[in-house]
Amino acid sequence: MRGGGQAIIGRSALGGVLVALLLALLLGLPDLARSADAAGAQAAGRTYVGVASCAGSTCHGRMEADGKVVRQDELKLWQEPSTPGGAHSRAFAVLGGTRGRQIAATLGLGEATAAPACLGCHSTPAGARGPRFLAQDGVGCEGCHGAASGWIATHYAVGATHAANVVNGMTALDRPQVRAGVCLDCHFGSARPGQFVDHRMMAAGHPRVSFELDLFSTMQAHHNEDADYARRKGRTDSLKLWAVGQASAVERALTLYSSAKGSEGAFPEFYFFDCQSCHRRIYDQAERSKTWEANPGRPIPAGMPPFNDENMIMLSAAARVIAPGQAGRFDADSRAFHAALARDRPAAIAAGTRLAASARALADAFGAAAINGDMAFTLVAEVAGGAIAPRFTDYEGSVQAVMAVDTLLNSLVKSGRITIGAAAGIRADVNRAYAAVHEPNAYRPADFRAALASAARSIGALR
Repeated sequence: MRGGGQAIIGRSALGGVLVALLLALLLGLPDLARSADAAGAQAAGRTYVGVASCAGSTCHGRMEADGKVVRQDELKLWQEPSTPGGAHSRAFAVLGGTRGRQIAATLGLGEATAAPACLGCHSTPAGARGPRFLAQDGVGCEGCHGAASGWIATHYAVGATHAANVVNGMTALDRPQVRAGVCLDCHFGSARPGQFVDHRMMAAGHPRVSFELDLFSTMQAHHNEDADYARRKGRTDSLKLWAVGQASAVERALTLYSSAKGSEGAFPEFYFFDCQSCHRRIYDQAERSKTWEANPGRPIPAGMPPFNDENMIMLSAAARVIAPGQAGRFDADSRAFHAALARDRPAAIAAGTRLAASARALADAFGAAAINGDMAFTLVAEVAGGAIAPRFTDYEGSVQAVMAVDTLLNSLVKSGRITIGAAAGIRADVNRAYAAVHEPNAYRPADFRAALASAARSIGALR
């Protein structure tokens, strides 16, 4: 459920394929703004007070959602052991599991549960820590909401406002760009210690990092969007959240690529490149077995590792619908960046800086735009349409595309454009698209494009 009792398909009827995908992404994964908050909180003298400080039965620790203002069972949802909604609370525990121990041993990190390279995302990255703060709580309340010492005693007082809480140090997660920055710290990476999953970590066994802001926010939601919530913070605009998330992810990727993290020794940092484009079967036989397709969005030589452009593809589709005046510039800058990768790193950094600026401009435009619910129909058609679909030649971009279609379908339900029953009726079509990206080693681009087109036609028929 998301908000005021409105059923959202992404939470209540995702289907086994989607749940499996999200669990794979969330359980083993960690999540520049949260780490920025940690640094900022330390500089401002704020203290992280710990999950236990929020867990009283008169606060967020009830077993039933019977609070008069907020649910008050938020801690129970955060700790839920069987759903993606409890993934943040499990983030520390996975470090002590078999996979976590194996990764740490391979990399020579010592105990994963004490390794700074792991704790930056598998625990709340905190500066000053109060006596009730425990790293083993995983990603706790303050990991997303900010160090609480400045606002914990006043945020529940009569007359308290969200604006006052933000002034006192609470993170303004109702602002799409702020939320995107917080989540991207770990669900993509930041420049701070312990918040970057490099290629060596993935080679040691860390899962591939993937993210989509609105869908993952839905899975992590521990609140109701009732009238009180709307009065204090406004209604969540799922379309805006999705679009801003795509733009922010592109900017983050290019900013980090252009930094010292973009290379390791004589090699590029392969984390930024599309994993499955290189990790394919190699055949030695009389005739070649071509395992890749040319991608019209990447003007690079055949056989060259491509930069992971999953968010660039989605951002191109979003720009065409929400900010068409800026779409041409973004597409040109995107192609120029890919082309520069074939020259040298200085050229790629310069082109990446321009592309990051284009993405940032789109994030600003999306944040200010009057986005209406009917745009979701147009966006679904755009994502699966002739201008964008030919770019789904690789696994990572295709995963991002099907998550986008699911998010856009959910937004249509939330905005009342289609009914819950109608959305449930086409769930099988969406699940077929998920099934087409369920197994990376079995990914077939043509099959995926056909499945995505079928799901898009089903959604379009409801218009």
